[in-house]
Amino acid sequence: MTLEIRNVTKIFPGRREGFFSRAEGFKALDHINLSVRKGASFGLVGESGSGKTTLTRCILRLESLTSGSVLFNGDDIHALGAKEMRRLRSRMQIVFQDPYASLNPRMTIHDIVAEPMVIHHDTVGLNARQRTEKVVELLLQVGLRTEHLFRHPHEFSGGQRQRIGIARALAVGPELLILDEPTSALDVSVQAEVLNLLHRLQDELGLTYFFISHDLGVIRYICDEVAVIYRGKIVEQGPVGEIFDAPQNDYTRVLLDAMPDPDPERSPFRRSA
Repeated sequence: MTLEIRNVTKIFPGRREGFFSRAEGFKALDHINLSVRKGASFGLVGESGSGKTTLTRCILRLESLTSGSVLFNGDDIHALGAKEMRRLRSRMQIVFQDPYASLNPRMTIHDIVAEPMVIHHDTVGLNARQRTEKVVELLLQVGLRTEHLFRHPHEFSGGQRQRIGIARALAVGPELLILDEPTSALDVSVQAEVLNLLHRLQDELGLTYFFISHDLGVIRYICDEVAVIYRGKIVEQGPVGEIFDAPQNDYTRVLLDAMPDPDPERSPFRRSA
């Protein structure tokens, strides 16, 4: 396994109600157990407030755990020292949801994509010229051109910005990509282009994806396995085909029933002749 999440619980402390007392804490995650195979695409789906973002932050050690463990290739992420954790971060990267907010507007595309290679110089070991060559290679890999190198983010569309974000995530050669709703802010046609790009990159680079979304259609298209999270608990998980075709949990059925039907003849908004 590339990523193992074992009995992870996260409780946020309640507000203070005086000098010596607090309100009851909020349990954002409740004994989460997940395993992500190397080279697979694992989807986590649930509505807003279900715990998806909190789990992501726990995987990246941006939040501490109340209990449980997160293992990456056998290493307990929350037990590592600062130096070991720094080396590990180059092996697991994230693509953020909003391509407009995740890129520094003051930086050129060259500097945005090269920045992880500067931060992880001890791991990557490239000089300035080699970093520029690598940035060019990455831009071409995600479908952009060399003339984009010294432009700024505001000169690009949302889909192009997300491609830049993907290039940045790939800059240090990670094994695991966490994809935090990477297509939800994009038009439908652009979503398809980005998803096809992610499919191609996975085949070419042997990447493992942990894909977070509330869009079941996207999950079905790109993922091999899926887990459904509701109020901090995993209510159902398994191969995508089994979960979508024969859901066992009532909440999963509700999510699937809410999916738009692609057949216009079956649309509830179609008027009968």
